[in-house]
Amino acid sequence: MTSSMTAFARQQSEHDFGTLIWELRSVNHRYLEPSFRLPDNLRYLEGQLRELLRERVQRGKVEAQLKVGAGDAMASGINIDHALLRELRRAIEEVRGQFIDSAPLNPMDLLRWPGLVIQREQDTKLLEEKTLALFAATVTALQAQREREGAQLQRLIEDRLTQISAIVREIRGKLPEILARQAGRLKMQFAELQLQVDPLRLEQEIVLLTQKADIHEELDRLDTHVREVRHTLAQDGQIGRRLDFLMQELNREANTLSAKAIVTATTQSAVALKVLIEQMREQVQNIE
Repeated sequence: MTSSMTAFARQQSEHDFGTLIWELRSVNHRYLEPSFRLPDNLRYLEGQLRELLRERVQRGKVEAQLKVGAGDAMASGINIDHALLRELRRAIEEVRGQFIDSAPLNPMDLLRWPGLVIQREQDTKLLEEKTLALFAATVTALQAQREREGAQLQRLIEDRLTQISAIVREIRGKLPEILARQAGRLKMQFAELQLQVDPLRLEQEIVLLTQKADIHEELDRLDTHVREVRHTLAQDGQIGRRLDFLMQELNREANTLSAKAIVTATTQSAVALKVLIEQMREQVQNIE
């Protein structure tokens, strides 16, 4: 299933010790690049969190933020590190001695000081367990969002593939007429100049021009690349890099088609192809 790298997921859970909220944001990136914003007392979990994420997500710049709110049970059982509190008080008084007009300190700000509130061991273990479980659930939600976005991207790409195939069929159908018209134009130019040309030489020039303007091979390769893009979209796993390569190949054939164009209609068709391919290339950048 096609997955987008752009998604957002938010999960929340309520416990006696408080509220946990995980928020994950993902945008396109060549590789997996996670970053975590965690409370100080849970920073030691970052290694496990990275591993959990790596098991589920292969590409994308992922920002993960955990918010923890205190619950009634935690609020009623707060244990203070009194030695640290005394040190903080001494430091605050020393600073106030230098800045007499400083604003009064909010006690709630003090409670947020790392290590001032001592977590009970059982609360810490439960907090760790619930944090990891909620993170796993949030990653699942993120992946579901990425797959929904990916399905939409796939529909947009397939629509443009259909348009490309239609343009290729149109050019292919008109090719005999285009070459015949060009041969007639060449004969007319010689006639208008009243040049005496050996008929055999004229035919050779027409054959040479026809060979230079022959775009059957480019049209065949465009059809082949379109089929390969459809096949790749149906695969599981990481397909973004493969699709990006195919976009380059499609663009190469469209450029060659434009260079070989001998009538305005073919030039316009080549431009239309390049527009569609560029639109797909932009969408492919978001596919994992």
